[in-house]
Amino acid sequence: MAGSTAWLEGLAGAPVPSRRLEDWRFTDLTALAAIHPKLAMAPDPLAGVTLPAGVSRLSSEAVEALLGRALHANHSEQHWLVQLNQGIQPAVVGLGVSGAAQPLELICDAGEAEGLVPWRILLVLEEGASLELLQVQRSSGANATTVITEVLLGAGSELRLGSLGLGDRQACLLTHLAVEQAPGSTLALTSASAGWALSRFEPRVVQSHGAAHTQMRSLQWVDDQQCADTHSAIRFDGPGGTLDQLHKAVADGAARSVFNGAISVPRAAQQTEASQLSRSLLLSDRARIDTKPQLEIVADDVRCAHGATVSRLQQDELFYLQSRGIAAAQASRLLLRGFCDEVLRGLPAAAATWRPLERLLGADTQLSPDPEQPAAPLGKV
Repeated sequence: MAGSTAWLEGLAGAPVPSRRLEDWRFTDLTALAAIHPKLAMAPDPLAGVTLPAGVSRLSSEAVEALLGRALHANHSEQHWLVQLNQGIQPAVVGLGVSGAAQPLELICDAGEAEGLVPWRILLVLEEGASLELLQVQRSSGANATTVITEVLLGAGSELRLGSLGLGDRQACLLTHLAVEQAPGSTLALTSASAGWALSRFEPRVVQSHGAAHTQMRSLQWVDDQQCADTHSAIRFDGPGGTLDQLHKAVADGAARSVFNGAISVPRAAQQTEASQLSRSLLLSDRARIDTKPQLEIVADDVRCAHGATVSRLQQDELFYLQSRGIAAAQASRLLLRGFCDEVLRGLPAAAATWRPLERLLGADTQLSPDPEQPAAPLGKV
């Protein structure tokens, strides 16, 4: 591995994970080792932002009392990404939500800074509260962004959470999301990332007493030598919970996409309904996709399913479009749009400003003559 990770080990208080570990065996950390060994100042994502009605900063006492609770509930305090971020001890952005709050956008922009740029976010929704939140992670330089987000959802609360990662080909993105859901709460999580030399996303969700609803949609696009790695874990600690999870990946060049999705349904989680699907597209003979959806079920009264597909663009669909006068290159782009848009349309409305289809997939995948009026999806790939 080029460069050294000793300084990162010192911050985390633990060795950088080896590829001998199952959760890390497909993750190439070469890009992370190449990052300049220093800490950079993380801009306040709320600088210049007027908080909407219903959203307020948590007091230091509330942050101290609640910080780490979602990590503990998900048994992820000892995950290396968490240890690294905690070792830096970044300032915590703590937000509380009550009632039906207006949409909010948080931008974590590492810019052209050198080194490691850390953020720590705590979000607490009170009973019956609702919020639409877009988190944007950006970089335009050779740096590594680390973001740890904890979310506590009160009974009957609703959170529509979007995570949009727009990276640089020399940059790394390391994100860990821990969510604790109370009964009756709803989480709709949509994430999309592209452009990073290395990205790793670790969403962890626990329904603390069941009877909650979780929806997860994710898309990662990689090309050249890039590596994108998603490791999700959802656990039901009570009956009557539901999960609808879809992960999509597109790999081109000599890139690698990794997905490992774990669902745990213990005996206490009777009448759980959970589905998990991984769908991936290979655009190059040199690209590689590793996907492992998995279910661990102990309860006996459940409806659970999982599946995975890895394919190329379907020749019959390409032929259909070409037979109607659409050039081969445009036909491919239209099919890619349909594949990606199934996830991207779940992002909060504020994501439209970032033109995610154009910016995530690249200028050469412009999918309609007018980017403000994209073509309607043509169906599934």
